[in-house]
Amino acid sequence: MSTTAIGPFRIHSIALPSADRRLQSVIAGALAVAMLVGCNPVKQDRMTDTLQNATNGYQNALRWGYFENAYSYLPPNRRDEAIPPEILEGLRLTGYDVIQPPVMNAESETATQVVAIDYLYEDRQVVKQLKDRQLWRYDAEKKTWWLESGLPAFKR
Repeated sequence: MSTTAIGPFRIHSIALPSADRRLQSVIAGALAVAMLVGCNPVKQDRMTDTLQNATNGYQNALRWGYFENAYSYLPPNRRDEAIPPEILEGLRLTGYDVIQPPVMNAESETATQVVAIDYLYEDRQVVKQLKDRQLWRYDAEKKTWWLESGLPAFKR
């Protein structure tokens, strides 16, 4: 132990044995890793927020008959495979209930949500219901969610 005097104060320092220094290095390394892992919840929070915005926006687009907007939630490379817009002509949603809120899998950057949709075609006036299991995939490059499962199959 060595003692250093600074004014009226005395500072005592102790030389640590090498085993204690290794322990100190391990603890410092563990703290550094914990700080890096601690940043992951921030990314997950952002993903959760953007997922909520995407599912709400998609719901509103369908609910209010803005089908062109609903198509914008599909991945760009899958929009040609989607239901043709003319099939949705005269379609009105009368209900959109979330049965299972989005369940996110952070590792695969996907989420699933199950909804019940009540709808009718204006020329038939018969209310029908379908259950839509939506698969959403996160695009880290564009920081957005795409509806991989496509638009639901509305039967006439």
